[in-house]
Amino acid sequence: MLLDKSEKIAVDSRTPKYLQVVNLILEDIEKGKLKIGDRIPSINETSFDFLLSRDTVEKAYNELRDRGIISSVRGKGFYISSTHMGHKVKVLLLFNKLSSYKKIIYYSIIETLGADATVDLQIHHYNRNLLEDLLESNIGNYNYYVLAPHFFNSLGHPETAYDLITRIPKDKLLIIDRAVKDHENEFPGVYQDFSKDIFEVLESGISHLRKYSRLILVFPKGDLYPVEIMDGFKRFCFFHDFKNLIVDGVDDDEQLDMGDCHIVLAETDLVNIVKKSREQMFKLGRDIGIISYNDTPLKEILADGITTISTDFQKMGKTIAEQILGIEDRIPIKNQFRMTLRKSL
Repeated sequence: MLLDKSEKIAVDSRTPKYLQVVNLILEDIEKGKLKIGDRIPSINETSFDFLLSRDTVEKAYNELRDRGIISSVRGKGFYISSTHMGHKVKVLLLFNKLSSYKKIIYYSIIETLGADATVDLQIHHYNRNLLEDLLESNIGNYNYYVLAPHFFNSLGHPETAYDLITRIPKDKLLIIDRAVKDHENEFPGVYQDFSKDIFEVLESGISHLRKYSRLILVFPKGDLYPVEIMDGFKRFCFFHDFKNLIVDGVDDDEQLDMGDCHIVLAETDLVNIVKKSREQMFKLGRDIGIISYNDTPLKEILADGITTISTDFQKMGKTIAEQILGIEDRIPIKNQFRMTLRKSL
């Protein structure tokens, strides 16, 4: 009997062991083997029967309790309290802003979770004080919390808000879009490595960049972009001996210099450079180059095609949802970042 039970746990499965225990109990309910009021084995008994750690079984039982499937009676054990399999997982998204790219993530999460979950969205606007208020109002009300940990202090310097993040129960927290600095391997979720991403993606296009005499990163002030982008850009230019410049915008009365390649974060700067290139009769991809951060359908057709460097936002949302559903392992996963080469380079 011991062997039969232990063999039901697939050691090499992508589904975490605790979720396998959850699914086995749900399967017994579905088949009618367990009914409302039936007692299930204790945590220690299940740990022994399935050859699993006590922590793993406790996590499974907590999950079932959160779903309303089981309840505990002090001194007596755990009992089936509901056989309703349609209990929805409640998810709270805590985003830094609601940009067009965050909307892609949001709708991807909604689509992947489908009818299995209810999803609420709150915006902390990079403000740790607002995050603290949101946590005080919502901790304990959700099965999972998906946090975009982008924060800046009153001086505009990045901060981790680690002390607040750790208030969220660890087994209910998933990070999205960026890792928590100095705690990159501590929290599961899906993240971009902004410094490494831009370094590696520029290396992938280095043969196209070599025809330009200078690389210019247009990094706007006050828009709270990740400063790691500047770090990765500087490292790339240093290691590959590119003349370079970082500016905070493109002025209306400023002329473009032939031979420059602009890496642009803001859409307004992108449009400004395209307009100036036309006014100065420069041919994109020959006289000057443009690389735009984050891909959109518009950039496929603007100026016959703007080269972009971008993460896959739809994939990011899908992966987070699959971690919630237990399809993907709940570990830190670096999202794909790639260059889409078009005529502007």
